[in-house]
Amino acid sequence: MRNGTAITEFILLGFPGIQGLQTLLFIMIFLIYILTLAGNGLIIAIVWAEPRLQSPMYFFLCNLSFLEIWYTTTVIPKLLETFVVVRTVICIPCCLLQAFFHFFLGTTEFLILTVMSFDRYLAICKPLRYPTIMTSNRCLQLALSSWGVGFTIVFCQTMLLIQLPFCGNNVINHFYCDVGPILKAACADTSILELLGVLATVLVIPGSLLFTMISYIYILSTILRIPSATGRQKAFSTCASHLTVVSLLYGAVLFMYLRPTAHSSFKINKVVSVLNTILTPLLNPFIYTIRNKEVKGALRKAMTCLKTAHAK
Repeated sequence: MRNGTAITEFILLGFPGIQGLQTLLFIMIFLIYILTLAGNGLIIAIVWAEPRLQSPMYFFLCNLSFLEIWYTTTVIPKLLETFVVVRTVICIPCCLLQAFFHFFLGTTEFLILTVMSFDRYLAICKPLRYPTIMTSNRCLQLALSSWGVGFTIVFCQTMLLIQLPFCGNNVINHFYCDVGPILKAACADTSILELLGVLATVLVIPGSLLFTMISYIYILSTILRIPSATGRQKAFSTCASHLTVVSLLYGAVLFMYLRPTAHSSFKINKVVSVLNTILTPLLNPFIYTIRNKEVKGALRKAMTCLKTAHAK
């Protein structure tokens, strides 16, 4: 324990060096948030309404879209507040709750993407056995396991975190409650929590990335053995969107966590955090629909139905 005045709230600095741009940034991020909710919500609605999309790939895509909706919701409302309020205050229980959901949903997203890579591996490398392996029950088990593992990993650390007393500096130089600044404000030894955080990070990020890379090595080797160019293009197009999303997500996270720590690079890390928590969830619906003929066909069908209903 160290001596200090107990604190009951944290102050989120957000982006203090943007005087004069608050209104513009508020409007931009608010519109991005609305588009993110609409885009991911539309994917969920289209997949559940269109019988042709009732397949494992789109089932996991619905899980990913659902995750993105709540992942951004844990961060953006408070970020918007930093643009309109001089002193953005968040109570300690609220801060810990935000950190829990942020990292729980983020961890689950890595696991869902890993399951999606396994699904693409089976679909391309084991096409004859794919229908018997990826049954509806197996898909549900894999999805629930991803949510359960993500919840367990973060919940165990959060239970230790909420028992810590906090004193001293209560300013968080970020736009959300990151674990690092929270631990710095603790009045007790946090070495066990820091060790658990490192172990969880290594288990989830490099572990899931390794599994995904192995899956795609097998996928690419199988695609290259397809004799026709049309067959190779069709096989690769089924996993191109997933590979793009994986590259964006892991690229941003590895940039933040594997770069040498330096005070001058913290502003860059905050910008990368914006890309990871705001722009990537916005881009995912577009990435999965731009080159996907089935989803575009379902969207056209839905638009036609809406026009017909409106005409009546």
